[in-house]
Amino acid sequence: MLTIGGAMEATRTTPDPRRWWALAALVASMLVVGFDGTILNVALPTMASQLGADISQQQWIADSYSVALAALMLPAGLLGDRFGRRRMLITGLALFLAGSLFGTLADTPASVIAARTAMGCGAALIMPLCMAVLPTAFEPEERSKAIGILTAASALGMPLGPIIGGWLLDHFWWGSVFLINVPMVGIGITACALLLRESRDPATPRIDTLSTALNCLGLGALIYGIIEAPRDGWTHPAILVALFAAVALLTALVLRERKATRPMLDLQLLRQRGFLWNSVAATLAIFVMMGLLFVLPAYLQAVLGYNSFATGVRLLPMMGGLLIASRVTAPLTNRFGPRPVVAAGLLVMAGAALLGSRTTVSDGYGNTALWLSLTGLGLGVAMIPAMDAALGALPKARAGSGSGLLMTLRQTGGAIGVALLGSLLAASFGSRLDTAGLPGAAAEYARKTVGAAHAIAARTGDQALAASANSAYVHGMDLVLMVCAGAAIVAALLVAVFLPDTRAPEAPVRDMAPEPVDARQ
Repeated sequence: MLTIGGAMEATRTTPDPRRWWALAALVASMLVVGFDGTILNVALPTMASQLGADISQQQWIADSYSVALAALMLPAGLLGDRFGRRRMLITGLALFLAGSLFGTLADTPASVIAARTAMGCGAALIMPLCMAVLPTAFEPEERSKAIGILTAASALGMPLGPIIGGWLLDHFWWGSVFLINVPMVGIGITACALLLRESRDPATPRIDTLSTALNCLGLGALIYGIIEAPRDGWTHPAILVALFAAVALLTALVLRERKATRPMLDLQLLRQRGFLWNSVAATLAIFVMMGLLFVLPAYLQAVLGYNSFATGVRLLPMMGGLLIASRVTAPLTNRFGPRPVVAAGLLVMAGAALLGSRTTVSDGYGNTALWLSLTGLGLGVAMIPAMDAALGALPKARAGSGSGLLMTLRQTGGAIGVALLGSLLAASFGSRLDTAGLPGAAAEYARKTVGAAHAIAARTGDQALAASANSAYVHGMDLVLMVCAGAAIVAALLVAVFLPDTRAPEAPVRDMAPEPVDARQ
């Protein structure tokens, strides 16, 4: 039986009774990472006002977390393999805790950006290493359930962010959105220290400094360009330089890693169809989900008129669908195999997006709740078996680096989804908004977002502008949802054609290192 840390103990035949308590520790960790990605959305206007942050500083306060998270995931997984997965997971939690504490004391935009960057670095260790322990903590028949629970925890964090943030801002100062992390992370550190066994791969080579630098700078430039492009335009010189630099740096990384004995970017894993196509399915599912979640908050707030707290509450139907999926996915996968189940989940997501694309200005929340529930159901049915099969295809010694690659693909897919779909939404909204009669500066400001248009309408008493903003935004949202539906259908077709049927197992990736040792710390 494999221990919680990932070593083979031939004398053990019964599961470690602590494995579910250990999973609870990982759930607490993923919850914090999940809601910290969205909690700042409701606090940013208040924070910017009190700190005197300009538009560029506000953008970096929001984006520094995502850039650090995406750029550091690959080396984070390798660090776990080399120095111990439990140790590096606790290190990530401690770094996240330090960033949160620093954020509560920050009094300048630069210090808030530094705190968010530190939290992103911590999250980059937390996310892949939480996943890395699952393939060896649970037997295959339990692993799907464990992945479902952890996936639901990560997804639950997103709607929890605005709910928690809205409540905190109603009762406390803006720094409380950082302070709320402290008890949660403290519980996670304590539980991981007491419940997780340490594991590492003694054959993991030393960290390649040059490859790490190429990875961090290349992915950082890519994510920066993707995030900033909707605001500055894809042809802006800074965006073109960032994207060109990303291509050059990542190409250099791939060429260097192809010659490495134990690479950080383990391209050999991508030759294994099970890992490759399950990773593709998970990445495209995240692309679609992030697109859906990107358009919804502004629709609920600006068009339907809900505040931040109420908006977060109204995102919860997605969790209902996810919870149902976590209960039905394992039996379905056991009976039919992952290929038809993952494809069916993606088709459910496509159907949800198509239903959402029929939204009109006069529709209420009921229609949104329906297709949002279907989105959660489809996401869970697609994501849980895809993640399970991808992680199950990893050699035990490379659980950290492999899960780091998987999570990097997911994070990058989500960022690309937000950027591309955000550009489509912005272009559609700006072209359809009727700003006749507004001064040039006011018209330009109104075209930026539906919230900005409503602010101008409220200031001028222009009800026609507010109506035009609602109509233009709903039209843009419908276009985005149509694209999401198309992406989900393409993903389902790719899965149906290329994903192997693991009921007739293919040969696993050749493990070039011995099984990791189990060492109590």
